[in-house]
Amino acid sequence: MSNSTHLSEPITGAAATTPATGRAGRREWTALAVLMLPVLLVAVDNTVLAFATPAISLAFNTSGTTLLWIIDSYPLVLAGLLVAMGSFGDRFGRRRLLIIGAIGFAVFSVAAAYSPTAELLVASRVGLGVFGAMLMPSTLSLLRNIFTDRNQRRLAIAIWASGFSAGAAMGPLVGGALLEHFWWGSVFLLAVPVLVLMLALTPALVPESKDPNPGRVDYASIVLSVSTMLPIVFAIKNFAKGDSVTVTVAAVIIGLTAGTLFVRRQLGRSNPMLDVRLFTVRAFTGAVLVNLLAIFSLVGFIYFVSQHLQLVLGLSPLSAGLILVPGLVMTIIAGLTVVPIVRRVPPRIVVPVALLLSAAAYGFVAVTGQGGSAAILLFAFMLLGVGVGASETVSNDLILATVPAEKAGAASAVSETAYEVGSVFGTALLGSVLLASYQRNLVLPTGLSPEQATTATETLGGAVNIAAELPSDGGSQLLDSAFHAFDSGVVLTSGIGAALMVFASALALWSLRRA
Repeated sequence: MSNSTHLSEPITGAAATTPATGRAGRREWTALAVLMLPVLLVAVDNTVLAFATPAISLAFNTSGTTLLWIIDSYPLVLAGLLVAMGSFGDRFGRRRLLIIGAIGFAVFSVAAAYSPTAELLVASRVGLGVFGAMLMPSTLSLLRNIFTDRNQRRLAIAIWASGFSAGAAMGPLVGGALLEHFWWGSVFLLAVPVLVLMLALTPALVPESKDPNPGRVDYASIVLSVSTMLPIVFAIKNFAKGDSVTVTVAAVIIGLTAGTLFVRRQLGRSNPMLDVRLFTVRAFTGAVLVNLLAIFSLVGFIYFVSQHLQLVLGLSPLSAGLILVPGLVMTIIAGLTVVPIVRRVPPRIVVPVALLLSAAAYGFVAVTGQGGSAAILLFAFMLLGVGVGASETVSNDLILATVPAEKAGAASAVSETAYEVGSVFGTALLGSVLLASYQRNLVLPTGLSPEQATTATETLGGAVNIAAELPSDGGSQLLDSAFHAFDSGVVLTSGIGAALMVFASALALWSLRRA
């Protein structure tokens, strides 16, 4: 995936059957359906856990920071290893890596489902991130080879991107249904039937391909890429929690230093793991940042809305999941509808307008205040879904279209990494701000033991647990204060989300001017 040569190599199987006219046939569209399965799976795992957060918080009485690490460890490791696994796929075979990733992901899904402690759940999520990174690299780059007709490719990318939305929709809905009847670990078992189907269909429909002249595996670059991500996310969490400023600054310096060394190493190699020169194309860079910020807004919104609906409004997991479904369906519809629109309206108009809709969704929650009713959140999430769906389809198309065909593999790696970085920062930044605001505004009733006070302060789920142990007056007082503190954090994070989406819109207006 990291090497430019693999896109010019002969391709057998699905790609080879593309008609001479350049238009894809039935086999190519069937191959697309198979390639969407890992996309669907990754999206499910990104959202279903955020939706199960209240149940996990209640089960483990875990700290707020540990709760965020349970969510973030998976996309963090996934983002850090995507480009590296693309390099392994180039060398050892992309289909082979896909199959290994599916088997490993199934094993760690079961391990996560039956984790007896929060720490083992974090470890299982790390394993899911490692094998999840094996699943992703071939999907988008193969689309560039299979669909050579521009209009067909744009539609294929819209369908591919809708896989994330479909997975996000399936996560809350099916996860909510499972949580109605089973324990929180059952949500991880959702991956198993998808993986079984993928393992059955991949050998027959997805052709094996590899770079006939691969570069050496660059282990130093792998270490540097992970060393860039981990310290920066840790710094965000540490800063939001109000811990040592020295530790926060040191983590940022480590991350930036590793990132600088990574870039310099790629520039100095004839066959880099990631071709960073792609970022000299302004439209490419703008499209990547749009990708990152759009997913940031989607995941960040789901993180706090899932808790508000279940813990504050008292809805069941299934009812809360149903409230989110219309917005996620709008994401799919917008992604497909924008395909004919963008043929007539230039991306420099379509993308900024879509991002402003996302900003309006956050702004609506911030203005209405205190998290809002279920109806308000449903409407806001539908607005957000339209904005994310439209912007993601166009930006993914631009990522492939603004670079030479031989660079599509590296471009795909950057696009997929942007998705996961956005997922990490969506929960790491907005989640940390929400936690800090909750802890700052929470007023504890008198008479709590030190252990009870600590548990109630760590998370909203912890406060709900402790309130159940108190006399009715004390429990009601704690719940009222906890709900108010949480929703004041929701208003703050919504304001930040709205500001970031306005910035993303301005960035798209500037960077896509000549796209």
